[in-house]
Amino acid sequence: MDSILTSIKKLLGIPEEYTAFDADLLIHINSVLAILTQMGIGPSNGFIIADNYAKWSDFIPDNNLTLESVKSYIYLKVKILFDPPDRTNVLESTNRMIRELEWRLYVEAEALKEKNNDV
Repeated sequence: MDSILTSIKKLLGIPEEYTAFDADLLIHINSVLAILTQMGIGPSNGFIIADNYAKWSDFIPDNNLTLESVKSYIYLKVKILFDPPDRTNVLESTNRMIRELEWRLYVEAEALKEKNNDV
């Protein structure tokens, strides 16, 4: 499953064929993609999805190990925006996971930037 929208829907427990929330999810996913761009992850000129045809490999090449962290990060951020947990301890746990992924993605972005400068 390489579709960004479809995989986020699956992680949220929304069937692929159910499209009632697609517009909401697209807004949230694009907000998180903008955050990732500011962090130095993905295309430097930004990335926007408009449907279920946008693929993860369009955002980050398949051979990049950062991709799996990006998937988790986008899912967790969208989950908080789209369907925040009712319980405070679950919300705090999710926010801790988001912060850890952000830190790791910043480290990865810096390493990639240094690697590209060395070439």
